[in-house]
Amino acid sequence: MNKQKLIKKYEEYENGLFDIGAKAACQIFLKDLQQLDEPQKVKVPQFVADWIEKCKTFKHFVVSLSFALQPIVWEENNLSDKCIDWLMDANNQNTFARAWLDGYEVEKEKRYLVKVKGMNRINGCLANNKKLATWYFGISGNSKNHRTNHTRKELEEAGFGWVFDCPGIEIEEVE
Repeated sequence: MNKQKLIKKYEEYENGLFDIGAKAACQIFLKDLQQLDEPQKVKVPQFVADWIEKCKTFKHFVVSLSFALQPIVWEENNLSDKCIDWLMDANNQNTFARAWLDGYEVEKEKRYLVKVKGMNRINGCLANNKKLATWYFGISGNSKNHRTNHTRKELEEAGFGWVFDCPGIEIEEVE
């Protein structure tokens, strides 16, 4: 039973009580109950959220939290090195457990503006035409069909992971 259902239950009891002592005790209990903290959802990276969802939707068997945290399972399911490294940290395992039990929010991924050093803003930013799924160098800015703010994952999947190591490229973290 969650906190809200318990509050509702005791509010109904309170309304039906005629004994003053019982009614007062119920009101005190309700006041204390309303002050209880709800479990807060933790923030996890997208790759961790993906792993949790994969574990909770295996087709042939029910997956437990302890199963999801086993390194042998990670290998069998080709879990990314990034996710494995994250899960090897004991603090992150606690966060994972809280996310598994209480729910989670996905951390906003950092976005980057990729510029060629020495080029002007009109044609020096790596851009993506979302509608045509093409990449080009153009003016910085985002619109319905045009994007110049990219996540690391988007850049890597498009074959542009090298920009993070290239001395001729300037990477700017953006909102």
